[in-house]
Amino acid sequence: MQIKFCGASRFVTGSCHLITLDNGYTILLDCGLYQGNDKAMHNFNRQWYFDPKSIDCVVLSHAHIDHAGRLPRLVKDGFQGEIYSTHATRSLCSIMLLDSARIQERDAEYRNKKAKKKNKKKLVKPLYRSKHVAETMQRFCAMPYDHWFRIHPDVEIQYRDAGHILGSASVTLKIREKGKELLFGFTADIGRPDRPILRDPQQMPEVDFLICESTYGNRDHESKAEETDRFLDLIRHTCLEKKGKLIIPAFSVGRTQEIVYMLDQMENQKVLPRIPVYVDSPLAVNATQIFGAHPECYDNELNEYMLVDENPFGFNNLLYVRDVEVSKSLNYSNEPCIIISSSGMMNAGRVRHHLYNNIDNPKNTFLIVGYCSPDTPGGMLLNGIKDIKLFGEKKPVRAQVERIESFSAHGDRYEMIEFVKNQKKLRKMFLVHGEYETQVAFRDLLQKYITKKVEIPSLGQEFRLNL
Repeated sequence: MQIKFCGASRFVTGSCHLITLDNGYTILLDCGLYQGNDKAMHNFNRQWYFDPKSIDCVVLSHAHIDHAGRLPRLVKDGFQGEIYSTHATRSLCSIMLLDSARIQERDAEYRNKKAKKKNKKKLVKPLYRSKHVAETMQRFCAMPYDHWFRIHPDVEIQYRDAGHILGSASVTLKIREKGKELLFGFTADIGRPDRPILRDPQQMPEVDFLICESTYGNRDHESKAEETDRFLDLIRHTCLEKKGKLIIPAFSVGRTQEIVYMLDQMENQKVLPRIPVYVDSPLAVNATQIFGAHPECYDNELNEYMLVDENPFGFNNLLYVRDVEVSKSLNYSNEPCIIISSSGMMNAGRVRHHLYNNIDNPKNTFLIVGYCSPDTPGGMLLNGIKDIKLFGEKKPVRAQVERIESFSAHGDRYEMIEFVKNQKKLRKMFLVHGEYETQVAFRDLLQKYITKKVEIPSLGQEFRLNL
């Protein structure tokens, strides 16, 4: 069999890996969208390192757009197989892929309107449209955790809870060829232990070959207690002392619900200041409803909390914003408040308008709570940029920029080591989903604790795996 790395190779987004068995059966692990502005990746989302028509099935780890966001494009370009996922992942994909399509349709319309004013003949086409999402959802086949399912006479699949976002899973493939059997593993995104809402990540079975993520392979996260105290300090400093806005760019799925749950706990403990809290993201509103429909993914802490508070995602002074006019009004309001808005890297969504209208005010604070690619607005702010170009205008960065990495849904280096420490028979490990310098540091750590046989594949690189 062969493995070809078709995305998230020496960078973080665009997860996509192709397994081809000797009998010709093809399995695509994830089909993610590249999210960033690197010029070298300009055409990545419209190109393939394989023929979409030749893919027999997709095995999807979770619903984040950098893992699932190109599925409608795959279908549009001729894919006719099944898409395997967990039940919660299918539910989330139904709203996230539609949101992605609508954003692309609106962006194409906006850019084409500008092009026509300049008499440019070449028009932009969206990567896919809403109709392609409908066709894609018909191909989903959902599975529960912890059961083996046969997807081909020679291939079985098992999902285990990865603790990353609702429905996220590691993937183990049991593959038989030429009378022999091997186990192939894909960690996908490894979650964090002892986090709110979701169960802790469950270790995978021992496998022969493993694709492993490496996002935070050179860093450690703060503890839960330090994170909560610092978050509350930032709320008080920004909203009470400076009388400003605390703006939190957050992914609509996972991060937003975790932050709301923490604020709900603060409210019940009577330590949250009496200030308005806005979740300004229609996708986050829909995603929060899906969270309520999948209690099979909750940890014991949340189940016990719900005996006291039946709605962990709602409290006094919290408003979920769908209407665009209400969203716009927040930009003109001077009231101290908390605004949680997507996207987490600030490269799309309503948060870009909050960035544009608030970045030049020193009263405000932007709190970044997850990974940001260096070439996105979030990454630029973290790197200390003094001015930022938004909607064709250069804005001075006067607002306070803070970061709490422990909110991340990705495990840090030692949490990932803990996740894979049971892998005693590895013949080879491949690192993906990380910046190259981070991967080199994580490889050194893995070679010390887990295995010497670690590869960092480049984009398009292929490996022959012998049974």
